[in-house]
Amino acid sequence: MKRVVTGIFAAALAMSATSALAQAKPPLKLGGILDMSSLYADITGPGSEMAAKMAAEDFGGEVLGRKIEIIAADHQNKADLAANIARDMLDNQGVEMIFDVAASATALAAGEIAKARNKIIMFNGPGSIRLSNEACGPYTVHYVFDTFGQANVTGLAAVKNGLDSWFFLTADYAFGQDLEKDTANVVTKSGGKVLGSVRHPLNTSDFSSFLLQAQASKAKVIGLANAGGDTVNAIKQAAEFGLMKGGQKVAPLLAFVTDIDSIGLETAQGLLLSEAFYWDLNDDTRAFSKRFMERVKRVPTSAQAGVYSSVTHYLKAVKAAGTTDSAAVMKLMKDTPINDMFAKNGRIREDGRMVHDMYLFEVKKPSESKARWDDYKLLATIPGNEAFQSLELSRCPLVKK
Repeated sequence: MKRVVTGIFAAALAMSATSALAQAKPPLKLGGILDMSSLYADITGPGSEMAAKMAAEDFGGEVLGRKIEIIAADHQNKADLAANIARDMLDNQGVEMIFDVAASATALAAGEIAKARNKIIMFNGPGSIRLSNEACGPYTVHYVFDTFGQANVTGLAAVKNGLDSWFFLTADYAFGQDLEKDTANVVTKSGGKVLGSVRHPLNTSDFSSFLLQAQASKAKVIGLANAGGDTVNAIKQAAEFGLMKGGQKVAPLLAFVTDIDSIGLETAQGLLLSEAFYWDLNDDTRAFSKRFMERVKRVPTSAQAGVYSSVTHYLKAVKAAGTTDSAAVMKLMKDTPINDMFAKNGRIREDGRMVHDMYLFEVKKPSESKARWDDYKLLATIPGNEAFQSLELSRCPLVKK
């Protein structure tokens, strides 16, 4: 009897020691650099933080015996602040991977910090094509969308449908400038014309002077090379000015389901837009979105769904590699296809671009919508190799020509 008790005691001690060893391992920290309070907060913000936490929970809460910890910080749409946060996360807080970094100027700044430290950074909210071109790095992934893909899908479809003269309202920073440039290239190559453009400051409340210039241009399409609150305000004010009733078509070159919800179907109906994800696309997207809605009280945007997918892909690679070493993890991430509710047969190329299908949607009329968030009609599915810039055109120094 004494031996049995001794054996049980020894086993208990061994289990206790194993548990203590697991607890002694530092947590695996993943850091979100997000817009929590400004014009992109609905697109990424608290929803992106929750998507990352859901990915960690669904993965089991730990990997390699380390508890997965999600931390987040608000960059307030300031590039210098984003850089400082990235530096602090990587140098002082022990963060192994940074995700999202909504907005392009902030992403470009944080990307340079991660690159200098050989740390993985996965972009979900920003769109600038520069992130997988001039600013690419061996551990940089551009996951959800980019200005080339948005321009290619929306611009091409519009010109094919006879909407061949354009005027741009452009947010005056990296993302807006790239989006205008990429869309203008698509329009002109497809036989259309660009009649002019005007640039507005980020987070503009009054678009009247810019819209009057667009109206006077007589362009068939007013392309909105902006995002978030700027897109919402521009569309609402364009409707107030009667631009749509006057026959001009407003094309938001980057819009999210949260934007359409803010605008309302009465005003947004008929808009053409491209998205990387829609909550009501299939059974998988609906199942994820239902769980997300229970926590966030709204459907996920493509950026937030991309956070869930990219964090999961990263954690799988860490587990398979048996290490958090950036080179080993990134090799597995690039070698492994992505098949989940966000992408089917997605893959990360050598320039860091995650290639996946894109979708062209038309916003429903109020009479066609059955409930809140039932906003889109699918017009076309564009394969990733047609939607995104080809490797042959890449300006990324890592791409072997």
